[in-house]
Amino acid sequence: MTSEEQMPVGAVSSVMHVRCPDRLPEEAYRRVLDELAGLSPVVQALPPTAALVELKGALRYHGTDARRLGEILRVRTLSRLGVDVRVGIGPSITVAATASAQIEPPGGVLAVAPERAAGWLAPLPVEALHGIGPRQANALHDYGIHTVGLLAAVDPATVQRLLGGRAGRLAADRARGIDPRPVIPRTLPAAATVRCAFDRQVLDGAAVRAALLDLVVQLGLLLRRRGQAARALTLTLKFAGSGGWEKTRRLKEASAHDEDLRVLAYQLMDAAGLQRGRLTAIALKGEDLVGADQVALQISLDDAREARLVAEATADRIRDKFGAGVIGPAAVFRRAS
Repeated sequence: MTSEEQMPVGAVSSVMHVRCPDRLPEEAYRRVLDELAGLSPVVQALPPTAALVELKGALRYHGTDARRLGEILRVRTLSRLGVDVRVGIGPSITVAATASAQIEPPGGVLAVAPERAAGWLAPLPVEALHGIGPRQANALHDYGIHTVGLLAAVDPATVQRLLGGRAGRLAADRARGIDPRPVIPRTLPAAATVRCAFDRQVLDGAAVRAALLDLVVQLGLLLRRRGQAARALTLTLKFAGSGGWEKTRRLKEASAHDEDLRVLAYQLMDAAGLQRGRLTAIALKGEDLVGADQVALQISLDDAREARLVAEATADRIRDKFGAGVIGPAAVFRRAS
């Protein structure tokens, strides 16, 4: 659904629910959150790809209506980040989140006025109501309750018997548009993740090492651009058949330098003991991040390390000017070719 409910003058919808594309990289998601913070100081991250925004103060500050703010957000994320978003706006979290889910990808804005919320929800299938899962929807279907309007018409006590006490009470309330939950400011945890999915199952140890080295370079560049350093790394491996392996180790000192990240990443890979495991994807996460200004500068007597750090800074400047893929370790370029 891409049509929009026009809000009459004087009506106030105070909650915005934003859905980013599936599998959006974490850094892009963080940048979307930054754009949301430019609209309102009250932003609640819902990782991995959604967020809530309280609009009451923002409407007064920007001197416009909620739908217009949604359109402004979409223009900004498209023009600045190349990311389209689906924006649902309503008088409550339930209505706003239900609205955003009704928008067909890649993006759009759907604003539901408070006085129209119940009527807008009524014809929707019960499974479209935010918070209703497949099992709950099936239980309601078994009793002939197929739309949100029918659910709203059923006595709440009956809904509680069908779905259980708390779940039934919440479903009955939300079908009527009742949802007093506030938007609670919440940022993302201090972490940065880079990922690689293989086109086919990989057994070659050299290919896996090259992919891991590429992730190390990506993660180091991401941290340095953000002015952060990692105190720990987590390596996640995905195997054919949906199996997985994950392990976290701490760095001796917080760092964003490729050399430090590479040494620990290789140690983690060695700890996995792959042998004949058929890999489908790997991910490397920098955790327990701190600002780069909080990392103590150590006087080094290792001339080789100092030379590598100078080369790293030079490579960063080249990437900033010509793009991230123009320079890097030879093993990474051999893998790409």
